[in-house]
Amino acid sequence: MSTKDNGDNVIKVDKWDGTAVKNALDDVVKSILTKKYNYIENFALLDGRLVLSAIAVLVAGTALAWDYFNPFPASRPVLVICVSIYFVLSVIITLYTSYMEKGIFVVAIQRDPSGYDPDIVWEASSYMKKYDDKYNLILSMKNSSTGVVNETSVTKSVANFIDINGVVIPELVEAVVSNMHDSLLADRKDK
Repeated sequence: MSTKDNGDNVIKVDKWDGTAVKNALDDVVKSILTKKYNYIENFALLDGRLVLSAIAVLVAGTALAWDYFNPFPASRPVLVICVSIYFVLSVIITLYTSYMEKGIFVVAIQRDPSGYDPDIVWEASSYMKKYDDKYNLILSMKNSSTGVVNETSVTKSVANFIDINGVVIPELVEAVVSNMHDSLLADRKDK
């Protein structure tokens, strides 16, 4: 469980809960991209999953309502259709999260102030294996006009970012993310 103290902006997590640690570090990385660099967050990837989930809930609600007004023997064909559609939507959602989202927790757009150069799309994804202390962060930069993607990754122990009391130290995360960000920009300028 993570808490955020409004006075000090302290993020404290249970350092033994890998999911909470990963999510807290992800939130700090997202904050760095959107606040430090002033990139605009793009929610299209998450919105796709929300739309699919909303359709699945509507299908389940339709089946429930139809069965309420037309008890079971009469509602059997509608229930079969709704359950089949729900199953297909569940498969689609699983494929979407596995192959489209791929652990991406933030998509940010870097707009060119002059409007001359194309937008740059930044994506950050991460993963942690179960019972492992290694936080794997992948930062990618995509030129929206050419489609060229540059990517860098880092694997560090969560002990590099969290103190003994479970408090996330944003400055340490920021140093790593800034280094990755700057190396991607330097690679882009070299080409």
